[in-house]
Amino acid sequence: MHDAQVTDGGARIRWVELPGAAAPSEATGTTGAVAPAGAAGAAGVAAPAGVIGETGGRPDRVYLHGLGASSGPYFAASATHPLLAGGRSLLVDLLGFGISDRPTDFGYTLEEHADAVAKAMEAAGAHGADVIGHSMGGAVAVVLAARHPRLVGRLVLVDANLDPVVPVRGRPGSSGIAAYTEEEFLAGGLSETRERVGPLWWATMRLAGPEALYRSAAHRTRGTTPTMRELLLDLRIPRTFLRPSADGPLSGEAALVEHGVRIVAVPDCGHNIMLDNPEAFARETAAALAP
Repeated sequence: MHDAQVTDGGARIRWVELPGAAAPSEATGTTGAVAPAGAAGAAGVAAPAGVIGETGGRPDRVYLHGLGASSGPYFAASATHPLLAGGRSLLVDLLGFGISDRPTDFGYTLEEHADAVAKAMEAAGAHGADVIGHSMGGAVAVVLAARHPRLVGRLVLVDANLDPVVPVRGRPGSSGIAAYTEEEFLAGGLSETRERVGPLWWATMRLAGPEALYRSAAHRTRGTTPTMRELLLDLRIPRTFLRPSADGPLSGEAALVEHGVRIVAVPDCGHNIMLDNPEAFARETAAALAP
């Protein structure tokens, strides 16, 4: 396990690194030996920061989970799939979730989440990384790429949130959570949410700080200005969007394609594509990140 301080108050993001050489970093934790960023690789060519020279030159990969989730349970099997394994992969838990700290004095906007992830990536020496983001994690990934372009080389968005949504009381997920006030959510809304989301989601949602869960949901429904969709359209890096084929075309899908976003309809899955159809997820993600 690795960690890095990401707020002035000392809150730390934590992540698990999967097999592959690890770049030297300011993060705490145990890493494997690797030549410093910019040092000559096997062919005598300088390897840029975030690229593993003697293990195939693959960029680091950073996985970002969705609301109430954790990257280990949601991504570990996929990140170690033969089609995706081989280099350094960072399974990052967003601030407030999973094994990361849960500060109550943090705003948990999408921009703040993205800036916190950026600090963790800087500490890990992950520059020009492939970033794979699911649901709200996909929204954070888009904002990260827009605000910190040096850190992100390619994006894979897994049924990611691109637009604001209207809060609706009684629905699972961010829409239902955001329909409460923060005071209502802390007083009883969290218990009601537990009943709505079911045991699979609750297994990781229960690890989230209540304030972090509420504020992240509320800011996810409000989105960003410009919107996540508008930010995605303006990016000039390879972008792939995986969606469940059963859902049909995305809203505004033609415009996304026109702006260079590769849309892939994945069969036999729901919102959690990597859990529902891990073979197809690995295959399409590998295709998106092929050299």
